[in-house]
Amino acid sequence: MSSDYDVHINNDDHFQAVYKSYSSAFLTDRNRTNVETGGKILLPQTALEQLAEQTGIMLFKITNLENNRSTHCGVLEFLPDDESNCYLPYWMMNYLSLDEGNEIHIESVHSLPLGTFVRFQPQSKDFLDISNPRAVLEHVLRNFSCLTKGDLISINYLNRNYELLVLELKPSNAVSIIECDIEVDFAPSIDSIEDKTCSTTINDEHNYKNSSIFMPFSGQGNYLNGKVKLNYKEQQNNIEILQKRGIPNYNYKYGLLQFPRIPLHSINNDINNEVLDKNSSNIFQPFTGQGKTLRQPRN
Repeated sequence: MSSDYDVHINNDDHFQAVYKSYSSAFLTDRNRTNVETGGKILLPQTALEQLAEQTGIMLFKITNLENNRSTHCGVLEFLPDDESNCYLPYWMMNYLSLDEGNEIHIESVHSLPLGTFVRFQPQSKDFLDISNPRAVLEHVLRNFSCLTKGDLISINYLNRNYELLVLELKPSNAVSIIECDIEVDFAPSIDSIEDKTCSTTINDEHNYKNSSIFMPFSGQGNYLNGKVKLNYKEQQNNIEILQKRGIPNYNYKYGLLQFPRIPLHSINNDINNEVLDKNSSNIFQPFTGQGKTLRQPRN
């Protein structure tokens, strides 16, 4: 047995081994594109010899020894002349946080419950824009033997990859999907939730600005030189008056051209005079109060 990997067979025919993990890009046969279209792995021929007495469907649990993250899969093929390497789909490498050549622990799973329900969450709303996403998903899942809650599987459709998160499974967190009828549901995509959250945040900010709650530093001030400090509403009204010079004529009729020649300074003077006349009774007059002295007048 090679020192690069360990294989153990218990008395109950439980298979477990440690291999070096690689993606399908390291396969000498570049035509093995079917590795990337499902959830099955390629094992060495020696593993098949150890599993020869096992009956039924071969299912395995794969675990990254560094972070203890695991998933379940089937086997696609047993490779000869390769005793220490295991080849995984690229999405599985990413999900398990594996780098090329990292050690991975593989053990056989005698049985998994048949799945009855699965909810997927697309990472992009573009997947739901496909004409028939359920049919596409049904076709792709034929290349999977089992699913695990938390898997982030990848689907290639029309030369584009779509990622789907296995959000919920019934009746267990790991199920077999071989020769079973399973109900499929879709949760809202990640980007649609983010767009909704962003829109809600913008609306909250807008409501805050337009609400009647306390606004700091919104009072009225007075100048010592007697000039009027307009409050916020008066400033807004004046701004609207000033902006009339640049507002287009919405009553414009086709074929009629107008060239107004009203100087801007005359508009400002009219506004200032109007504001002063309006608030003449409330104008602050500096140094107009009555003074008192502490010295009492002599008789």
